[in-house]
Amino acid sequence: MKITLESTSQIVQFNGIECRVWEGETESGIPLTAFIPRVAVQREQDTSQFERELQERPQPGVRVPAVGWPPRMAL
Repeated sequence: MKITLESTSQIVQFNGIECRVWEGETESGIPLTAFIPRVAVQREQDTSQFERELQERPQPGVRVPAVGWPPRMAL
């Protein structure tokens, strides 16, 4: 499966772990929400483009309780 994700400024907590909310869709167009605690790139790679793009995203800061998300989304 392939998915395309775009970060949001929304941060939620699942089982004490802060996760950024990402919105996206599958290759076939099915919308989805992803809860991602970390994103990393390999250090030996040139990460300058990644870092520039990461700065373009809204800064985290909006903390939202994990209320309203289905219980199956909790870790």
